[in-house]
Amino acid sequence: MSGFTVADALVEARARGVDRLDAQLLLARALARPRAWLIANDGVVLDATQTHAYLDELARRASGEPLAYIVGEKEFHGLALEVNSDVLVPRADTETLVDWALELLRGPLAAVGAPRVVDLGTGSGAIALAVKHGAMDAQVCAVDASAAALEVAQRNVQRFGLDVRLLCSHWWDALAGQRFDLALSNPPYVAEGDAHLADLRHEPAMALAAGVDGLDAIRQIVAHAIEHLEIGGWLLLEHGHDQAASVSALLARAGFSGINSRRDLAGVLRCSGGFVPATAQG
Repeated sequence: MSGFTVADALVEARARGVDRLDAQLLLARALARPRAWLIANDGVVLDATQTHAYLDELARRASGEPLAYIVGEKEFHGLALEVNSDVLVPRADTETLVDWALELLRGPLAAVGAPRVVDLGTGSGAIALAVKHGAMDAQVCAVDASAAALEVAQRNVQRFGLDVRLLCSHWWDALAGQRFDLALSNPPYVAEGDAHLADLRHEPAMALAAGVDGLDAIRQIVAHAIEHLEIGGWLLLEHGHDQAASVSALLARAGFSGINSRRDLAGVLRCSGGFVPATAQG
């Protein structure tokens, strides 16, 4: 496209249905300029290389591919994580889970020397790394069944220089005989057949859908949690907007106490958890 200016580029994005902020970020990336620079330079003409790079990434975004995959990273709890299509894009709502974990590590679990923490289904390593970053005395282990996801997580571990142990495991399978003071997970929780899955088609299906009601993964985690947790140890789970009551019931039936739920940024009950009472048999 000859004579393509900054202003033209943003008009083109609007015509393709791409959010203005996303378009600005992609354009700033193509021009190797700060986003603020675009505002005062809307008449600047892109060269052929810049135009091609911008239009290529704009087309990817217009197709529904997450911006994080296009630019190769996503900020989560203050950490700029590498992400790609092998891992779920970290969501801001998941910070609710991390904040709860850190609250416990600084509160009820503070008396535990070097508390042992496990992140089940770590993906990019977002949760594990955020917890370790916020509680440096914690011994953090992170597992995932996807070898490709663990490669991303390993690069993020190296990126931040944080001591997080990574294991290939389907939930608890590789953790036989190990006990933790805190387990947390953002497992798949979307019901198979949910219409929203179409909008998430660029992200790994195994990290999203979990059975007819979306609770299959959570059932598997809860079923074996107490045998892997110390007395007083906590299990925290992220779940769907309408699953708090169901997840709380699963925790209660498994023998957990102190069960409660936390709200996300939109005020939705997004995480539920409880602790192992002294009467539990594990």
